[in-house]
Amino acid sequence: MKSTTVAAPKSRRAPRETLNLRIPTEERSLIDRAARSSGKTRTDFILGAARRAAEEELLDRAVFVVSPKAYAKFVALLDEPAQPNERLRRTLQTPLPWAKA
Repeated sequence: MKSTTVAAPKSRRAPRETLNLRIPTEERSLIDRAARSSGKTRTDFILGAARRAAEEELLDRAVFVVSPKAYAKFVALLDEPAQPNERLRRTLQTPLPWAKA
């Protein structure tokens, strides 16, 4: 099923800035094919991909600051042995999907 995009009325769109890129023809063709396949414009496709990559990059560098007491409690919980439970037992007994013959 092909999705379609609907443009918001111009009065509601956030102002856009210009970003110029120089890319090899092959990469532009690849991006254009993928954008058409997803029903997006080249700009929307590139912006979506770049935004996801940027968010992922920043989330990979997230730092959590906690008190020494909270950190010690966290480490103690990690060091405790796992407690078996029904859900864990079921998971360990489920056949592996790639092991089906």
